[in-house]
Amino acid sequence: MSDIHTLVGAYVLDAVDDLERAAFDRHLADCPSCATEVGELLETAARLADGAWSVPPPRLRAEVLAQVSRTRQERPGPRPGRDGRSALSRWRTVTAAAVAAAVLAVAAGVTSYLVQQQRVRDERAATVAARAELDRMQEILDQPDLVVRRNGLTGGGRLTVLSSPGRDAGVVLLAGAPPVPADRAYQLWLIEGTTPRPAGVLTAGAGDDSSLLAGLSGMNAVAVTVEPAAGSAQPTTSVLTSVPLD
Repeated sequence: MSDIHTLVGAYVLDAVDDLERAAFDRHLADCPSCATEVGELLETAARLADGAWSVPPPRLRAEVLAQVSRTRQERPGPRPGRDGRSALSRWRTVTAAAVAAAVLAVAAGVTSYLVQQQRVRDERAATVAARAELDRMQEILDQPDLVVRRNGLTGGGRLTVLSSPGRDAGVVLLAGAPPVPADRAYQLWLIEGTTPRPAGVLTAGAGDDSSLLAGLSGMNAVAVTVEPAAGSAQPTTSVLTSVPLD
């Protein structure tokens, strides 16, 4: 094993064999950075699907739980043997599969809700748009030229930028930032030289969220500030962090 740090993603997704898991368990006890990254990746898997949900009807939860109680659960089969791929390659493949599974699971729940409730056309359109965004995220995360950069925020939390130069696009993950009032939101900025350009407003009030970025070519950094929930044309507060892109 050339670098045990590359097993972080595979370890989180249970894509390691018994020897790798035992070695990485020992490594976690002495590596705070890997322990932190394991926690963040577990959050990320959940956050990537957040934007696709509509507000479900009260009975949907009861119906899902009832269906689960009627469905026999099977133990997972044996893990496949080593196939010669690197841990990083396996992590990218399994990550893409996990995101795809999340999209399908969310789509199933939302589709059932829409069929039952005959939601109005604009809500259906919003659901389709959310699924399309998750598909684009999956494509970026699966690129072989994916680059991961991160920085901590003033006041707590971390901004992670996963970018693909070949796609000229990226995925931004905000994790652990202090929640803000409901009329405020974290806003992303692409920095070209010293000029900030609006790059998206995250969910109002939330300290954890994800977003797509496009048009990264020629940009020097991704920054974040707190702005009104509707967004600002220019930053109105101090930059909380800046993640270099070059």
